Amino acid sequence: MQKRIQTRVFLLRSGANRVTPRAMRYDTVILGAGAAGLMCATQTGGRTLVIDHARAPGEKIRISGGGRCNFTNMYAGPENFLSENPHFCKSALARYTQWDFIALVDRHGIAWHEKTLGQLFCDGSARQIVAMLVEEITRAGADLWLQTTLADLRRTEDGFALAVDRDGQRQTLTCRNLVLATGGKSIPKMGATGLAYDIARQFGLPVTDTRAGLVPFTFPEGRFKPLAGVSLPVRLSTGATSFDEALLFTHRGLSGPAVLQISSYWREGQEIAVNLLPDTDLMATLRAERATNGRRQTATVLSGLLPARLVEDLAPTLPAQGRLADQPDIALAALCDALNHWRLTPSGTEGYRTAEVTLGGISTDALSSRSMEATAVPGLYAIGEAVDVTGWLGGYNFQWAWSSGHAAGQAIAQASRGLETRPQAT
Repeated sequence: MQKRIQTRVFLLRSGANRVTPRAMRYDTVILGAGAAGLMCATQTGGRTLVIDHARAPGEKIRISGGGRCNFTNMYAGPENFLSENPHFCKSALARYTQWDFIALVDRHGIAWHEKTLGQLFCDGSARQIVAMLVEEITRAGADLWLQTTLADLRRTEDGFALAVDRDGQRQTLTCRNLVLATGGKSIPKMGATGLAYDIARQFGLPVTDTRAGLVPFTFPEGRFKPLAGVSLPVRLSTGATSFDEALLFTHRGLSGPAVLQISSYWREGQEIAVNLLPDTDLMATLRAERATNGRRQTATVLSGLLPARLVEDLAPTLPAQGRLADQPDIALAALCDALNHWRLTPSGTEGYRTAEVTLGGISTDALSSRSMEATAVPGLYAIGEAVDVTGWLGGYNFQWAWSSGHAAGQAIAQASRGLETRPQAT
């Protein structure tokens, strides 16, 4: 017998124990009114219900991109995603691309612009993307229940039965298709939990190890507190992976796009390497300066190439001290190595509290890459951040939400049409 799910995230109320005499029947119930869940609801057809515990739909959309929503990336492709199976995302991304979502945005008259590196933002507000998706699900005939929490879930002969708490009452629902679109653990203050993973395990789906991704690094003893607020373009590496973007020093450690990107590839205890001057031939620059202005202090010359506060902080540890004229080539080479390969070992990350995404999740081994349906549990689907597919910073995770949500929604609609046309027994 399938065990019923009862976890601490359901927020049961002592007075919410009244059960309606008859369960409400839906073709599809989608748990989660975020990017993936809303996109899925635009495609499913039939009688669809979207459920979310929040007061408003698309809360992570609303706060993304500084309130302007980095809704996709012009260069989104499979190479921009991490997963135990790097090929899994290819099917969904190919069948609903960034250009498809851009076309949807254009149809709704939402103005947008490219900021940098293919990142696309609304000219106005992220709320426009939320409003667009709500309008689309309304047009598709889907229902949306907010401030609704799941209290119980079990498998039935022809689908699933759910008990939910809404408006102080317990209501029961049944459906043929259930879609897990509740995201991951990132930003718990917005209500994020591991609900999708709990449900996946309940039905026997494997879940890979999860950890915070796209997250700042921390360092012990306020290592970079004197540099808080200093930012510069760098090449940041760990292992064979590197990113050329901005680095920001903070009171707690390191942040900025380069750090957030590399954090998804970093593991506890590993070193990171910082090239502070990735676009400068530092050796040639220092030799030329030595030949023409040798009396200048080495630190003074470096302050013309790097933020002065950073040079001041690093100066005591640099291998070349004093006047530039007094530095032989071997000393300059050591200085270049120190600045082009500054090695640091973070003590950790800021964790799910500030992480933009969750790495890992429901194993792709258990899902169809074309439909996002669980291969061993017909009618159960998982999409978006709940799945072990994680994108880079820069609109890629939203594109995965659109693509995976669209794939599941289309598969559900197609399966429903098949049921409608199936010959009836006589």
